[in-house]
Amino acid sequence: MGPPPRAARPRTDRGGPAGGRDTSGHGDGDRARAAGLAALRDEIVGCRRCPRLVAWREEVASVRRAAFADQEYWGRPVPGFGDAAARVAVVGLAPAAHGGNRTGRVFTGDRSGDWLFAALWRAGLASQPTSVARDDGLVLRGAYVSAAVRCAPPKNAPTPAERDACLPFWRRELALLEDVRVVVALGQFAYQVVAGELGVRPRPRFGHGVEACAPGGRTVLCSYHPSQQNTFTGTLTEPMFDAVFARARVLAGWG
Repeated sequence: MGPPPRAARPRTDRGGPAGGRDTSGHGDGDRARAAGLAALRDEIVGCRRCPRLVAWREEVASVRRAAFADQEYWGRPVPGFGDAAARVAVVGLAPAAHGGNRTGRVFTGDRSGDWLFAALWRAGLASQPTSVARDDGLVLRGAYVSAAVRCAPPKNAPTPAERDACLPFWRRELALLEDVRVVVALGQFAYQVVAGELGVRPRPRFGHGVEACAPGGRTVLCSYHPSQQNTFTGTLTEPMFDAVFARARVLAGWG
């Protein structure tokens, strides 16, 4: 896969995604990876391993928030989303109760997702700056977005047992995403999961922009999570977030 375009304003005026080669359906390897990810997505969506999370996600989907009362919530585990030939993987904590748990796409339908996909678009990794629904036409190029835990947890706080129950999904996802060179960890929770799974030793302390080398030549790149708590207070700004994805481009080999 060739490099996506440099940051600035990706072109979408021809109806296609923003730059890069569309790897979907090109070559046996690409097709096999896409098929493997599709099968894994089906397995994730059907998971009911954690009773507390199952009860919570389904309660939220039934009660609903007033602003979305007329919408049918997804109410199931939320799979990863993106390019099967990605070089950049982005990992967050878990779906938001009224974001991914509502829309069925990771980081979609909430303010954190607004920040993330706008940053990916500015970096040339997304075809548009917004992600509002599974059928909104968004395409990622060279990037794949996922979460450490696939169900929305109460108070956004999964238990260690719930985290561990989800780890095999992410492990298998990353194995299929064999071209990934850099994993952007959004927040300390995601960093701990990613660093542990990739065998980062020694493990640097989490901080915005911190890099950690993993066996096999991959790099873990840390970012503050684009939560409202961080973005409203200025703990995370757009230039700070853009700098992370600019660095991810370099680590991915695109310069």
